[in-house]
Amino acid sequence: MSVAVNPECVQNCRMSTDVQEVQWSDLARDPKGVAALADNGDVRVTRRDGGNLLLIREDRAAAAGAAGVTLARALRTLIVHMQTDEIADGLVGEFPWLRYLPKGDLVQFIKDFVRGALAAAELEQWEVLDRIVREWKATAAIHADPTLARELSRPITEDYGPVPSPMEED
Repeated sequence: MSVAVNPECVQNCRMSTDVQEVQWSDLARDPKGVAALADNGDVRVTRRDGGNLLLIREDRAAAAGAAGVTLARALRTLIVHMQTDEIADGLVGEFPWLRYLPKGDLVQFIKDFVRGALAAAELEQWEVLDRIVREWKATAAIHADPTLARELSRPITEDYGPVPSPMEED
């Protein structure tokens, strides 16, 4: 299928792993041309004064969300039938810092990861899974430093006074 796009816009577009890139000025100058590009694939709109934007057709976004839910459910089903050591071995390839977690924490990470992946896919909010991974990575960093792990694991014997509620205004 041939798409009629402003030649100047096409000249400024760059292909990058199935995502075409255009400048913000291309979108302002030739919105129909950029929309035609979006009909054929995702379009990243780069801006100098802010974060880049991603244009994706709604039907493709919905299909991607459905695929994410299916993938998360399949992951959950597979993990139910695997031994914890097998799961951990597989995930260490993606998350090398898992080696620093104690066995009990590793098991909890796996549970949190699977539940988080399913919730993120259902909600189409991948930040949920990203937060889980970031928090567990921070925990692994603590365990990787024996001095810090000892310091944070010791009992607190001193009274530092009342702790204000994080909900209170200053």
